[in-house]
Amino acid sequence: MRVTTASVGSIGRLGRAVVHWLAGWWHIVHFGALIGVLALSPSSYRRENRAAIARDLVLDTAPVLVWFTLLSSLISLVLIRIVVVTAQSYGLSQYALQMVVRVLVLELIPLTAALFVAVRCTIPNGVEIAALRNRGQLDALRAQGIDPMSREVLPRVLSGLISVAILAALSGVVSLVLAYLAVYGFTPWGFVGYTRTVGQVFSPAVTLIFAFKTLMFGLAVSLIPMGSALYDAAGSRSRTSAELRGLVRMFALILLIEAVSLVGNYY
Repeated sequence: MRVTTASVGSIGRLGRAVVHWLAGWWHIVHFGALIGVLALSPSSYRRENRAAIARDLVLDTAPVLVWFTLLSSLISLVLIRIVVVTAQSYGLSQYALQMVVRVLVLELIPLTAALFVAVRCTIPNGVEIAALRNRGQLDALRAQGIDPMSREVLPRVLSGLISVAILAALSGVVSLVLAYLAVYGFTPWGFVGYTRTVGQVFSPAVTLIFAFKTLMFGLAVSLIPMGSALYDAAGSRSRTSAELRGLVRMFALILLIEAVSLVGNYY
């Protein structure tokens, strides 16, 4: 009887955990759909909301743009040198550039930009939204006739999404320039062969997958921290905080996006 009761209790706890997990993801999907509607609605870009969007975009992107680019350039230069020297030592120097572009630009830079923006911007923004909710300031805005989703949440989501795109694009361009300099040096004579190699890597399908992956990374790191902050109950009895649950969801989705992109690129 004790074994049966314990088994029933374990099954019940497992069922509640699964239901809670599914409910959390449903809240994220619902939140993403709501943000999508707001982002496409012209009324969300009134003067006050435009000022909030511009403010959050500048605060989330400008302070980190230069030194993130410098840091990613340093790491890219090290990786490029390792790949080029290794390829030359095995007599595969003709494949070095393709390896650099595929590994560095297609895979590592979008992932690094997304994780950086998550740690630097979107997770702290989610904590701010949770604090505003717990203090009742979101309800106070709603009582004043101001939509808190358009005024406080949407600007932070858009700034995170745009920050990922800007950092990934800028770092990708810098890495391509560094790859050319590492292989050919300061000479224009390798430009034709270099552009041909890069063009072979960035086929239409690969370019589409790259853009889609970067967009999905931006959505993942922007929506999940905000959705977790808004919808995870403040008084939840769970032993994990809303921020930690949001972090786990975000990493799980990022891994899924990366896996899907790898399948699309190489199979």
